[in-house]
Amino acid sequence: MSTDIVVIGGGTAGARLARHVPVTVIGEETHAPYNRVLLAEVLAGRYGPEVTALPPVPVRRGVRAVRIDRAARVVHCDDGRAVPYGRLVLATGSNPVLPPLRGLREGRLPDGVHPFRTLDDALALRERARAGARAVVIGGGLLGVMAARALAERGTQVVLAQQDERLMERQLDAQASSLVRAHLEVLGVEVHTECRVRGLTGPAGTDVELADGFVLGAELVVLATGVRPRTGLARDAGLDVRQGVVVDDELRTSDPFIHAVGDCAEHRGTVYGRAGAALEQADALGALLATGRGSYPGTRGLTRLTLGGPRPLDLAAFGEPTPRPGDDVAHLADATRGAYRKVVVRGDRLVGGVLLGDLGAVGTLARAWEGDEPLPDASLLHLLTHDGGS
Repeated sequence: MSTDIVVIGGGTAGARLARHVPVTVIGEETHAPYNRVLLAEVLAGRYGPEVTALPPVPVRRGVRAVRIDRAARVVHCDDGRAVPYGRLVLATGSNPVLPPLRGLREGRLPDGVHPFRTLDDALALRERARAGARAVVIGGGLLGVMAARALAERGTQVVLAQQDERLMERQLDAQASSLVRAHLEVLGVEVHTECRVRGLTGPAGTDVELADGFVLGAELVVLATGVRPRTGLARDAGLDVRQGVVVDDELRTSDPFIHAVGDCAEHRGTVYGRAGAALEQADALGALLATGRGSYPGTRGLTRLTLGGPRPLDLAAFGEPTPRPGDDVAHLADATRGAYRKVVVRGDRLVGGVLLGDLGAVGTLARAWEGDEPLPDASLLHLLTHDGGS
């Protein structure tokens, strides 16, 4: 029986794990491992694709794992190879969710309709996003906002259609979301919230029909309607799968010889879907495989990004930005500077917050949030005004 460690997936988590222990990485993409966080900058034209490259690790590129034989401990690939393993790590990531729209069939997207998930997606969008072209971004979450900003920086005429009542509803409260919206509108993005898309129409299949019958003419459509963990291999192999592949604190699945990390893994009921969590999981599993000791307690990182433009907007968000009854809330706003800070405290614990424009207090907040320790007896405003470094 093989003692080799085999990793399925050459993305952020798989590449990080390969830096800790000797592994065989099977990667479906033809590109070397790259940093997905920088894809918006590639789309905007700020960076070439080579800038996104992660530290090099050996990967069998362009090879797709099609079946796991748990009894024989072998991974079967689409090139006919059978790769034996002693330990198997699933780092299969996630797939973009394609919304149920008229004129849209999964696997058969019209030319000019793209998800925004991979380097190939970013390069294909960049090739079409010439100045003056008309584009519609469907979805106003984090990914949709980043795509709309990047397209606007290329001179594309952008409409952002968001079904919910505000942008980035998972990370931001109403006031912070309104500042992000204002920033996009300064860049020329036309933002529509509470806007439901019915389907794609027109000769090229790229015109966007709204629920009220109005049609947005477009040459380019970006689908940014969320992602779903890639669990097909795990499910077919009989592993415990809920929203993601279920793992314990040793990132072990229901099979003791198989682990899962990154976007495909569900730990303590949570699928993180963030690069920071994928890196922490890979680090924890790397230490465990190398030494036989260690565990993963979960991730409590902040979401941070910068929305470019003439006046770039820095943003950091974490936890629950919307308070429950009984929570303590403090916020500071400076409309002239476009700055906003807010924290939510439940009992003696920091449970959420958001900062826009001025991240001077992010160091203090990050330590309080990530440490999950009782707060000292001090005013809430101290959390917002103390500059702990960014």
